[in-house]
Amino acid sequence: MLKDEQLLEKRLIELSKTAYHRDIITYSDFLNLNELNILHSLPKDKLYTSYVTFGGYDLAERQMAAFLPDALSFSGMDMEGLGFPFSAVSIVPLHEKYSQALTHRDYLGAILNLGIERSKSGDILIEGNKAVLFIHNGLSDFLQEELTRVKHTSVKLCKVNLSDYQYSPRFEEVKGTVASVRLDSLLSLAFSSSRTKLGGLIEGAKVFVNGRLMTTNSYQVKEEDIISVRGMGKFKYKGILSRTKKNRIFVIIHKYI
Repeated sequence: MLKDEQLLEKRLIELSKTAYHRDIITYSDFLNLNELNILHSLPKDKLYTSYVTFGGYDLAERQMAAFLPDALSFSGMDMEGLGFPFSAVSIVPLHEKYSQALTHRDYLGAILNLGIERSKSGDILIEGNKAVLFIHNGLSDFLQEELTRVKHTSVKLCKVNLSDYQYSPRFEEVKGTVASVRLDSLLSLAFSSSRTKLGGLIEGAKVFVNGRLMTTNSYQVKEEDIISVRGMGKFKYKGILSRTKKNRIFVIIHKYI
């Protein structure tokens, strides 16, 4: 295991220990897919408490973990009630007429250029000519004061009420035939590439199913599984539509765009 991963494990265990001994909720920074996988893979006997993760909306890729003392573990409290220490902030052009088409990379670059660590911000969602960003509460005011331009576009920021925020990811429906519902077959259909090429992604620890790292091509994907590929995107497997005369399987997936 890499040193960074060992340090993360130690930090997560320490947060759980603090929650247990002090009877308070403790929170991690935003965790990426690989870091979430490390959390989910921790043996139960290493953690002192249960935990939940949340990133501001369903299907969020970057999420915080909240470690729950025993009194809260079975209380059925919703995500808002758990008080995750982050805010949603909208970024909109100051003058729509002169705004550029901005990408995820543009927004992220502008945020990192302010000296904000990646672990302090969550997903960046682009909706037309505006974006919504999830940011640690301690940096929300700073971001609103300091972020005035993204690339060549002047912008203004304002907080969004997290409890009212709804986001439905857009997707394209992809249908096709596969020999089986193995992970590599569905990757090939989703990303229009050969199974051989995509096999390297699994070996390179870039493929996750429901947030868990996959290490084998032959994993049998189940309906409603969400497959994420770092650097390429994600899709949801919706199921089998029919079988062909040659016994190939006609399936449907929703590829997020």
